[in-house]
Amino acid sequence: MRHMAVAAALMLSTATSALAAEPVKIGVLLTLSGPPAVLGEHARDGVLLAQKALAGKMGDRDIEVVVVDDEGKPDIAAQKARDLVEAQGADFVIGPIFSNIMNAIAAPVTSGGAILVSPNAGPSNFAGKDCNPDIFVASYQNDQMPRVLAQHMNDQGIKTAYVLAPNYQAGKDSLNGFKSLYKSEVAGELYVPLGQLDFSAELAQIAAAQPEAVYAFMPGGMGVNLVKQWDQAGLSSIPLMSAFTVDETTLPAEQDAALGKLTGSNWAPDLDVPGNAEFVAAYKEAYSRVPSLYAMGGYDAVMLIESAVKKAGTEDREALRAALKAADFSSLRGEFSFSSNNFPVQDFYLTKAVKDADGSYRTSVVEKVFTAAADGYVAECPMK
Repeated sequence: MRHMAVAAALMLSTATSALAAEPVKIGVLLTLSGPPAVLGEHARDGVLLAQKALAGKMGDRDIEVVVVDDEGKPDIAAQKARDLVEAQGADFVIGPIFSNIMNAIAAPVTSGGAILVSPNAGPSNFAGKDCNPDIFVASYQNDQMPRVLAQHMNDQGIKTAYVLAPNYQAGKDSLNGFKSLYKSEVAGELYVPLGQLDFSAELAQIAAAQPEAVYAFMPGGMGVNLVKQWDQAGLSSIPLMSAFTVDETTLPAEQDAALGKLTGSNWAPDLDVPGNAEFVAAYKEAYSRVPSLYAMGGYDAVMLIESAVKKAGTEDREALRAALKAADFSSLRGEFSFSSNNFPVQDFYLTKAVKDADGSYRTSVVEKVFTAAADGYVAECPMK
């Protein structure tokens, strides 16, 4: 009997060691082709920098990262998400960049048994009625950045504003977020096709209306073209304020045309919180460019996962969810926690585009606008 007990103990020890040795598998599903590819590249590089900072380990387990291009197409993204989880056995999927992709991959990821951690997309439905215990948004809710500009316009006494965005989930959330807080007249509201690069018709309408300011959400190449066409359209006297339009992914192309333009954000390269300066320096050394909030989001997503895996492993789903919910990691944003809907509670800032002495462009904190802000949909989420 003693020999049997020893053998059983050895078998259990071997099995436990084998489990401990299995890598933590992380699928990274981002848009890495087409005009918006730079957004996904920043997020991917943030993930890889975090993997390097952890020396490729989460506790005593290796980190296995599989990077996949969703091509910006919801149907392809859903197929690739399913493959990551069901065929490749991903424990977590970090992604996506765009909200229409998130709506497509949420079910394939979570029903397949993995946990989805968003480094960027934060559509309102997942903050509210469609909240999910296996979806953690480590970025923001889409309405929140535009509210920074709405509050700033309120504070400045701006009485008329024009708003424009691409016609998809995040664009609608963005304009809804702005309008939910802006107290004065929205003189015009324009939606354009996602990917549009010629804004001559829209800029002519704005020029005719002569609002006191404009709020725009135009990510990636859309933002580059909008900013470049702004002064050409004779609109230099009208302030263009934005979210995801002037940032470290677009500034290298916008350059001086963007200087001084105000944005809303949850982060900036010069945000004075522990670890942020080191992150920015490491990213610049590794990738020869200034990191964006997409890069920060990828980095923080990995660090969130690492904090949970070290505490709870990956086998006990309830324990893992609780460990993720605890958010016991040092965010590059500073104070960070989750609401009951698994969306962040965090600070938000007014930032502006600046040019450094070395000729590089970045955003810089002007002032904090909201402290420990939760999104406006948490009450609609059935999770408590």
